[in-house]
Amino acid sequence: MATLPKTSDHTDARLARKADEVKLVSVRRLMWLRFKRNRLALVGGIFLLLMYLAAIFAGFVAPNDPTLVNGQFVSVAPQGLHFFDETGAFHPIPFAYGLKSAVDPATFRRTVEIIPEEKYPLQFFVRGAEYSILGLIKTDIHLFGVEEPGNLFLFGTDSQGRDIFSRVWYGAQVSLSVGLIGVFLTLLFCSIIGIARGYLGGLFDDIVQRIIELLMSFPQLPLWLALAALVPDNWPSDRIYFSITIVLAILSWGALARQTRSMVYALREADFVTAARYSNCSDWRIITRHLLPNTMSHIIVIATTAIPGMILGETALSFLGLGIRSPLVSWGLLLSDAQHVRVLIQQPWILTPAMFVIATVIAFNFLGDGLRDAADPFAK
Repeated sequence: MATLPKTSDHTDARLARKADEVKLVSVRRLMWLRFKRNRLALVGGIFLLLMYLAAIFAGFVAPNDPTLVNGQFVSVAPQGLHFFDETGAFHPIPFAYGLKSAVDPATFRRTVEIIPEEKYPLQFFVRGAEYSILGLIKTDIHLFGVEEPGNLFLFGTDSQGRDIFSRVWYGAQVSLSVGLIGVFLTLLFCSIIGIARGYLGGLFDDIVQRIIELLMSFPQLPLWLALAALVPDNWPSDRIYFSITIVLAILSWGALARQTRSMVYALREADFVTAARYSNCSDWRIITRHLLPNTMSHIIVIATTAIPGMILGETALSFLGLGIRSPLVSWGLLLSDAQHVRVLIQQPWILTPAMFVIATVIAFNFLGDGLRDAADPFAK
């Protein structure tokens, strides 16, 4: 009768060493590994990181003062950098041509002519208009620029001669921060109210549900306009900024609170919550130590997908003249100059901020999709 071969001691030791080398992977590590598999989410996250860094250091990135009105260079088309001059000679350092303002004798419109003889090489870390970083550090060093009397208008100028490239980055400070601050306020509402609804239920749940349904039954844009119209015109710009942020947060918390309530409603009957309840834990401890940590990843995902809606909301309100107002700059305020067909035909570069709005919204959607998949790392 044949007998099975016995495993050698050497093989047992090798298997034991391999078993010791195996390390347990935490849930956080699994979420990160799953997130890295989504290339679009990584690209969106990197793009948003660069956008927020550029917004924070807008004064450093912008070569010109965004509020400087230059009557000589009104509605100038984008003037790019050149590596080849009019003779075809190559320049290793890109340059910008000199510009001269003139009046067209036929249409009496102010035009800008290029002066081929004047070339201003691109320089880095140049001195220019003074600005402050986060209101703390004052400096006049800019990332790039050209020597005076040269001018660098990468995205052209508006009807008042202001540099659109510089105004785009200053506008990013307002438009991007409105989404973050608005979502932060929304998280406070939806986390507290949503978790309380899902855990307590009863009459409180029914009353809040009716309020949310009432808010969501109104068309969103007219409701935005109605609430934004209540903001007095004589308020300073910073107060209007926070008022618009609060308006967007008030109108966005309902949908997030409903999703949070659904997750908590499913978790409140889980074994660990039941064990905590039988251990005489208070409701506050159960909510803060058990329910909130288990829903936080999903809340963050929900918040990430809500930021684009708030950015679009601020853009729409500012575009219609009910949002951010001068001297503050936002993407919606920049796009408000493009309400007339004549402006679009003669100055199509005024729509440049719309490209940044579209790219930012798409990047947030990519990032939200990646976070949504990573929030459940055990799903297939």
